[in-house]
Amino acid sequence: MYSARDRVENEEWLTHIETAADRLELGSEARSYASDMFLSQIPASDRSKKAIAAASLYAGALIAGEERSQTEVADAADVTRLSIQQRWKDILEDAGFRPPSW
Repeated sequence: MYSARDRVENEEWLTHIETAADRLELGSEARSYASDMFLSQIPASDRSKKAIAAASLYAGALIAGEERSQTEVADAADVTRLSIQQRWKDILEDAGFRPPSW
């Protein structure tokens, strides 16, 4: 869980998620999941926030049934595909979901 303060302090990254979601034409459910997962996974280092935001967006789209490829999300979020690949399963698990085995 996260606090309202977390939301305020990370507004820049939530905007980054929204901008990437716009590029991917994702709906409100995927955006909401992505924001919630990001706020629940906020890394201490600002260096990691961009990758966590992108991986959260990928995971949020999966949960919402609006799957996009890792490459599409990486391009929209301006990160490498590897950044998403290394993080999305942990984000899903920490949110209480079981990642697909494919």
